[in-house]
Amino acid sequence: MSDAQTTQIPVTVLTGYLGAGKTTLLNRLLRDPALADTAVIINEFGEVAIDHLLVEQASDGIIQLSDGCLCCTVRGELVDTLADLVDRLQTGRIARLARVVIETTGLADPAPVLQSIMAHPALVEAFRLDGVITLVDAVNGDATLDGHVEAVKQAAVADRIVLTKADLATDPRDVEALRARLRQINPGAELLDAGDRRT
Repeated sequence: MSDAQTTQIPVTVLTGYLGAGKTTLLNRLLRDPALADTAVIINEFGEVAIDHLLVEQASDGIIQLSDGCLCCTVRGELVDTLADLVDRLQTGRIARLARVVIETTGLADPAPVLQSIMAHPALVEAFRLDGVITLVDAVNGDATLDGHVEAVKQAAVADRIVLTKADLATDPRDVEALRARLRQINPGAELLDAGDRRT
């Protein structure tokens, strides 16, 4: 492993269609003391915000972008936000930054987010893409994939696909059919359940 790889800050993109459970997972992760040095970039456009109490507790590590889709209208702002994090780290305004999590809007194709990071030389030097985690609602996943190309794109670029709400599905065969469909869309992704310790 090169020195650049060991000093680059890992970036994880958290995506999933509306209602898949991104905010719930993010709330759970932010309560984990192991993630205390994590900066979270949140896009609230059209979605429920992180719990207000949690935002108050973790306000120094949370950057909220609420004026549009991360992959569309705020692509430039995302680059600026990441560059600002690097500047804060280098000037000592942030003591430590172990990881960045970018939560996209549920309507987002995450590919432009990834491209905007990888196309910026200073960001490539400072950050490394650690992975894309896509959440899929086990109850509504098939209908979402049928009706929204963005949901298919979210599954297609994922390193990990996390099935949420599987416990709410009325027929376990439907969940298994959804798993099979997700494996067809992205055979290389690790497929997990939301209750799995690795999520």
